[in-house]
Amino acid sequence: MEYKINFSWDDEAGVWIAQSDDIPGLVLEGGSLDALIERVRFAAPELIELNKSPAINSFYFSVERHEKVLA
Repeated sequence: MEYKINFSWDDEAGVWIAQSDDIPGLVLEGGSLDALIERVRFAAPELIELNKSPAINSFYFSVERHEKVLA
């Protein structure tokens, strides 16, 4: 089973946010993308097991960051 995890930058809060429609309960935030990916590596398998979801074959990461342009 492949699980998609979305990473997005919240400019207002100044943090990265990770969430997934495929993994119920996965909502994490972190100050750096690298640190957040590391947290997801540990949290996702635990949540998958707790939700009794199919075993992990792979993760698919989607990363978005939108910059505000001041005119």
